[in-house]
Amino acid sequence: MNSLFICAVVSVGYIIAYHVYGKYLAKKIFRLNPAAICPSEELCDNVDFIPTKKRVLFGHHFASIAGIGPIVGPAIAVIWGWVPAVLWVFFGSILMGAVHDLGALVVSMRKKGRSIGDVAKDIVGSRVRTLFLLIIFFELWIVIAVFALIIAILFDMYPQSVFPVWFQIPIALYTGYLIYKKGKNPTLAGIAAAVVMYITIILGTLLPFKMPALLGISPLAIWIVLLLIYVYIASTLPVQVLLQPRDYINAHQLLVAMVLLGLGVLISRPQIVAPAFVMSPKGAPPIWPFIFIVIACGAISGFHCLVSSGTSSKQCDKEDSCLFIGYGGMLTEGLLATLVIIAVAAGLGMGLTTQNGQVLKGVAAFNHHYSSWAAASGLPAKLKSFVTGSANMIESIGVPAKITVGIMGVFIVSFAATSLDSATRIQRYVVTELANAWNIKPLKNKHGATLVAVFTAFVLAFYNGSGKGALALWPLFGTVNQLLAGLALLVVTIYLARRNTNTLYTALPMAFMIFITGWAMIINLKDFYAANNWLLFSIGVAVFALEIWMVAESILVLKKVYRFKPKKLYANL
Repeated sequence: MNSLFICAVVSVGYIIAYHVYGKYLAKKIFRLNPAAICPSEELCDNVDFIPTKKRVLFGHHFASIAGIGPIVGPAIAVIWGWVPAVLWVFFGSILMGAVHDLGALVVSMRKKGRSIGDVAKDIVGSRVRTLFLLIIFFELWIVIAVFALIIAILFDMYPQSVFPVWFQIPIALYTGYLIYKKGKNPTLAGIAAAVVMYITIILGTLLPFKMPALLGISPLAIWIVLLLIYVYIASTLPVQVLLQPRDYINAHQLLVAMVLLGLGVLISRPQIVAPAFVMSPKGAPPIWPFIFIVIACGAISGFHCLVSSGTSSKQCDKEDSCLFIGYGGMLTEGLLATLVIIAVAAGLGMGLTTQNGQVLKGVAAFNHHYSSWAAASGLPAKLKSFVTGSANMIESIGVPAKITVGIMGVFIVSFAATSLDSATRIQRYVVTELANAWNIKPLKNKHGATLVAVFTAFVLAFYNGSGKGALALWPLFGTVNQLLAGLALLVVTIYLARRNTNTLYTALPMAFMIFITGWAMIINLKDFYAANNWLLFSIGVAVFALEIWMVAESILVLKKVYRFKPKKLYANL
């Protein structure tokens, strides 16, 4: 199979899906009203709530949801074959992920920009709101600690990325100043910022930096502490000062990287060397249900509902912009995940240098890297397959290998950093919402709430003294993340039911995600129990119990809703 054909079919399919299915959902299901007053205008405070042009907000939203998820997930899921990976990314993003992101964004905007967890109080009930917010807090707690660790590891893997990634901060500050203080054209300002950033990437390849150990503290620990200090500052600043323009610049960076990858596919046209199906790879978990857990970003991810209802809903200027930002953002991420699959399933076959210096090509290169789950599943292994495959394809258009690796290194670190930024800010909102619910006055303040967000992540990272403490909980992240997607769709479904609207388009993906994550959680709990891992087992049981409780309460609410609706509405379910 030629990779160019796959890329073309997926791209055209996404365009059709946006203009047909996406617009149908926007008009007939969510009934977007361009004249509605949005929270960004009604509650404008120039800190968290600020009306933002959809092109700029798209950049912030997309950079926040992307992270490294659409890279690491597909890069390991290909071990089960490229066909199931492509099919899940394509259909999952159109029918589930984009619906999920759009729904969370719309519901939050119509509830004054509150998070999907807090909104659950109005739609389902106060107990469900508390359960949902606790699950969200748990996920973000892991995300902040783990992503700080991941970025520290990436700085060590790609020392050429250190200078350009940190230099993005002054570039973003100045870009925000030009757009909001000087009224400059956002597109031109974003392009100029991206050009400067690519100059810093070239400089970074000439000035790589490796953090030394200081006073007996490891470089990894130093980076984590610096990153946590940075996100505290970034998440308390007005969103248009740093977070939004930085994400906007990263969106331009991603666009350039995707164009380079697309041109690489067009010029090199590498053949797919990965097998179409591998039902039982060595050491891998069963493909059903875990392919739906491993590939989250790129198909559907619970983290996205936190971005949609956490930051994007507070900045969206018009309701009809939700289609472009929510639905369109998810399809763009699906395209990125497709390019990642092509890079590892085809680009890797153009040449892979082993540790002993041997150069492998074709099927031999793929089989060497994906010889087993253990060999391909670590973060360095996942990123190596993507960077190597991407570099092979981009080199075909004349970009030197050294520059290509620098571009991909900065690309990966930048998007991990945007997820860390957004996760910390969203955790601040979650803590504030819990504080309002429980009337804890010190945590209603943005500095008090952010301190809780950052300090709890610090404790998790360093509870064992290494900075890697969050890895103890990481095995739970995949199922909790996908569970969150199912629960967000549950809230959206009840919201639509209360509005006497057809719920079929959200109810089916909701039921699928809750079933799949429950199935995966049961398998994981069995493994944790067999391994005597009582920490993961006990936390997993607690999360699973919260899920069952929330679903049960929601079913009772749905029964009440439909009891007082016309009989014809039953057909919607």
